[in-house]
Formats: sequence, structure tokens, C-alpha cells
Amino acid sequence: MSELNDNHKNKNSKPETMKKLTYLLFTAAIMAACTTTPKGPHYTITGKIAGADSVTFILQKRVDGKTVKLDSAIVLKGEFKITGGSVNMPDRVSLMAKGKRAGFSFYLENSDIVITGNIDSLYNAKITGSKTQDEYTAYQESLKPFNEKNKALSDEYKTAQDAGNKTKMADIEKRGEDIYNQQTAFTKDYVKTHPASFISPTLLQSLSYEMEATDIESFINALDTNVAKVPIITDLKKRVAVMKTVAVGQKAPDFTLSDVNDKPLALSSKIGKSKLLLVDFWASWCGPCRAENPNVVKVWKEFNKKGFDVFGVSLDQKKEDWLKAIADDKLTWTHVSDLQYWSSAAAKLYAVNSIPANFLLDETGTIIAKNQRGDDLYNKVKEILTAKKK
Repeated sequence: MSELNDNHKNKNSKPETMKKLTYLLFTAAIMAACTTTPKGPHYTITGKIAGADSVTFILQKRVDGKTVKLDSAIVLKGEFKITGGSVNMPDRVSLMAKGKRAGFSFYLENSDIVITGNIDSLYNAKITGSKTQDEYTAYQESLKPFNEKNKALSDEYKTAQDAGNKTKMADIEKRGEDIYNQQTAFTKDYVKTHPASFISPTLLQSLSYEMEATDIESFINALDTNVAKVPIITDLKKRVAVMKTVAVGQKAPDFTLSDVNDKPLALSSKIGKSKLLLVDFWASWCGPCRAENPNVVKVWKEFNKKGFDVFGVSLDQKKEDWLKAIADDKLTWTHVSDLQYWSSAAAKLYAVNSIPANFLLDETGTIIAKNQRGDDLYNKVKEILTAKKK
């Protein structure tokens, strides 16, 4: 009887064994599919980062002003690997070490990219395998003469500052501005002569902060068709469209933000109350803004009773910082803010991507000048008010 039972068990065990074997083979196939290198064009990123064991690296990019995570990997024995799908074109991405303020940007394309560096100095990481990144590195190398001149000027400025030599400081500032203008011209020329380069959009974006809409548009139109499809250029086109609405000669778009007493106040409520109104974008955390404030105060004091006023728009985040800066800098005109930093509704409406920035309006609310600072602002206001008296 026991023999029959044993035979019965053996016969029934075959299907169970086959089921287990089939399951194991199926599981193995799934795992293999998850780890197999994609067929066709794709990218791989191999990182060799000293001192980064167990650190998670996150591959990300900016899309529509937001950071989007593409992938991640954990460093084991000093290395990590990320294998992705195909990218349509070289794309500017960043690799960040989670939990640390460390990372860097590079151009991702369909190739085997190797990143070598140290967790304590990721900004010095060496990147190989991306032709577009090689091109960007070569461009950076071509800027060395400008960087060396700026470094020498910086040292010279510190010496003059320590000695209290304001004449020398002013001279150095002028020379520094000349070098800046030369470097800007160099970069513009690079973009013009490299219309098919995928680093040109990045360079054009950096230049665009001090360019007019028509100039940006002319650079975009000169780019190769494929290069003009990158997200940076798409965003620049949107910005150009907004910039055209706040160009000289256009009516200033209206907006409403809260004043220092948390009461809504519209820009339109100030238009027509004076001959000239300066819509001044600034923030307490902005060094150049705070340096420019005394110039605006000077113009306001001299011309306020003659028809000049200021409408301050702050890109602050903390109300206490905003109010303190108003008091410290003696800014006695009207102020508004939504305390949304770079997400300020007014800043977006006026395509403001850097501060200080300002728009000079006449009594009809028409923009008649932009980004007037220092002596330029003083002379412009004086010129217009003098002409209006005649």
C-alpha cells in the first residue's frame, strides 16, 4: 500500500516541478529584459566618483521651468551606471548627489558617457564620450584669457578697496565692464558662427538676459533647423513673445499686487498721477539692486515734485526682509509684492529674468525707456521733464 502511495506521489510531482521550472524561467526572462541594454541608439552614463559609496545620483533636467527627474543610481564601490533610452538630440542635463549640495551639468546624447571625479569636488568632474560636451569644454577653454584678466582685475580692485582709493576702484570697474563687453561680443560671434552647434542655445540663453526681443529673435532665426527645436529655444521664443508686449512704445500691462499693508494695489491706479512713473523690479537679497537704490533715491528726491514717481515691485520671499530693505535704503515711494521670488506674477508678465530691471512710463502708461540706471536714469528723467516744460 505504501508503494502505491509513493508511486502516486511521484506521478503527481512532475506537473508541480514543471510549473516551478516554468515560473523560474519566466522570472529570469523578465529580469533579463529589465537589465538588457536597449537596442538601437541610446545613452549610458558610467560614473566613477571617489568617496561616494552609497550616495544616490539623480539625473534631471529643466522642463517648463520645473526640475524633472530622468533616472537615478546608487554608487557601489565608487561606481554607478545609468542606461537610458534614446534622446532625440543632445540635451543639457544635470547630475546631482542626493543629500549633498553637489552636482554639475553636461550634455547628454546617445553615446557611452564616462564621468570621473571626487564627491568633494564634483564641479571638477571630467566628462568624456559626449561630442557636444567636448565642444562646450573647448568653448570654456577659449574664455580663459577673459577669466585671467578678470581675476587680475579682481585682485587689483581688492587692493584699491583696502587702500580706500575710490578713483582707482572706478577705473578698475570701467576696465572690468570693457572686458565683460568683449567677452559678450566673443560669445555672440560664437553663436553666429556655430548655427548647427547644440551648445549655441545654451550660450544664447545666457546672452538673452541683456538683449532686446528683436535681437534674440534674429539669433534664433539664424540657427540650424534641428538646433532651433531644442527646449531652450522653445522657451526663448515664448519669452520673446512676452518681451514684445513690454517693448518701448507699448502700453504697460496692468497688474495688481499687495502693498506693504497687504492691500491690493493696481499699477493702473498710479498711471496718470505723474508725468513719469518708473516701474522698478528689485529685491532685498539682490546686491546690484541695493547698490542701485541710492541712484533711484537721488532721482526721486530731485524730480518727484516735478512729476517723477516710482512703483517698486519686489521679488522677495519674506515680508520682513522686504520691509527692512525699504526702511534701510530709505525708499519712500509705493511698493508692492506677492512675495513669490522668481515666480512673481508681475515679473513673468514683464519678462523679467534678472534684476534690477525697470520700465519708464509716461502719463499715458506707454513704455518710453527700459533699464535706465545710475546717471543714465538721472539724465533720461531730466531730459524728458525738461522737454515737457517747454
